[in-house]
Amino acid sequence: MRPMRPGNDPAMVRDLAWFRYNLRRFLGFSERAARACGVTPQQHQLMLGVAGFCAQGEATISGLAEFLQERNNSVVGLVERAAKSGLVRRKTSAADRRQVMVTLTPRGQRVLARLSRLHHEEVERVREGFLTRPSFGRRSQPGGGKTARPARQGSRRKARAARRREGKTEA
Repeated sequence: MRPMRPGNDPAMVRDLAWFRYNLRRFLGFSERAARACGVTPQQHQLMLGVAGFCAQGEATISGLAEFLQERNNSVVGLVERAAKSGLVRRKTSAADRRQVMVTLTPRGQRVLARLSRLHHEEVERVREGFLTRPSFGRRSQPGGGKTARPARQGSRRKARAARRREGKTEA
C-alpha cells in the first residue's frame, strides 16, 4: 500500500472544501448586505479599512492598499468614488504633504455601523461552520443551512403572490 501524501488526505480535503464553501457563502452575504445598504462591496471594505485597520480612524492610501490587497492606483480610484458618494473624506497629511489621509464622513460611519452589526450577527451565526467539519446531516449539504440575507424590497409581495398561486391565502 502506498503511503498517503498530505494533499491526498480525504478528511483534510473535505475540511478545506467545507471551509471554502462557507467562506464563499459569507462573502456572498457580505456583498448582498453592502448593496442593501446602498454601497458597493468594495466601498464597504474600504470603510472597514479606514475605521478598523488603523487605530486612529484614518488611513493612508498605501495602508488601504495593503488592507485591500490592491495596488495604490486602484485604491486612489476607489477613494475618489467613495468621496463622491459622501462616504469618506480625503485630506493631505500635515506631517507629510505627499500622503493623503482618508477618514469616514458621518454618513460613512452610519453605513459602516449598520453593516458591522449585520456582519457580526452573521459571523456569530456561522462561526461553527468555519471551525468544524460537519457530520453528514442537514448542514453538510450545500444549501442545507441557509445564510441569512438582507431583506429585499418587494420580497413580501412576491411571497404573497406565490402563496396565492398555491391557494394558501385568499386574494
